[in-house]
Amino acid sequence: MSTTPLTASLIALAARRQLPLHQHMDHATIAWISNHRPDDLPPAPQPALRSQSKEMLSLDGLPTRWWADPRLYTSLHGVRHAMRTAALVAVLAETNGLDDADASTAILAAAVHDCQRRHDQDDRGHGARAAIWLAANADTAWNHFGLAATPRRIVQAATAVRLHDTPYEAFTADDQVDHTRAERITDMVKAADALDRYRLPKLKWWPDSRYVREPAFDQLRGLAFHLVLVSERAYLAGAGGPEAVRYALAEKGLV
Repeated sequence: MSTTPLTASLIALAARRQLPLHQHMDHATIAWISNHRPDDLPPAPQPALRSQSKEMLSLDGLPTRWWADPRLYTSLHGVRHAMRTAALVAVLAETNGLDDADASTAILAAAVHDCQRRHDQDDRGHGARAAIWLAANADTAWNHFGLAATPRRIVQAATAVRLHDTPYEAFTADDQVDHTRAERITDMVKAADALDRYRLPKLKWWPDSRYVREPAFDQLRGLAFHLVLVSERAYLAGAGGPEAVRYALAEKGLV
């Protein structure tokens, strides 16, 4: 089993190109993230979310059993990343004027998009595996949020999950067809996933608007950085993963 050594920080391991398969936040890395706050970050907004979105975010502490490998539940691609991505999608849903059905579908897709990862490195195909998992467990997933699964919602969410780890320039003809069926939801999930990259221990891996198709991307970078910093600090201080993220969301009135 490859895990982060207790004596090594992610930032030090990344500099040596020795990041392990399972990566967990540490005090040195979150201090490095704080010290490298981009100078051009816009002020973190406090957007008003609809009540349904707030309710979904408050229920977004997904069960550990949904993860393909329970070791990833607390890792860089675990529940904290899932919850922050879902919150950023909820904000994008308001910005883009989505109705309740599409907003809830996008939030759910964001919440489960990485649940079938096998490790924290470049795990190709994890989006497709998560899409298959979501389709097979649709009732369980939607029931968790107090919603009913419908064929349209399942197809849209599974499409967004499947395509979230595929760069636009790598889309096949079939990917392009699928994208047109769930374009706004897919684009928002990909953008929200990218916005949460401030948790990663190399600057070149941080959010970059060139790789997304979301006009509001840059204006949410300040919020994304704030959510990473506050929730990861709370987690390292002893809060559970879901509780740490809810604390950060509550600061911005998102729950």
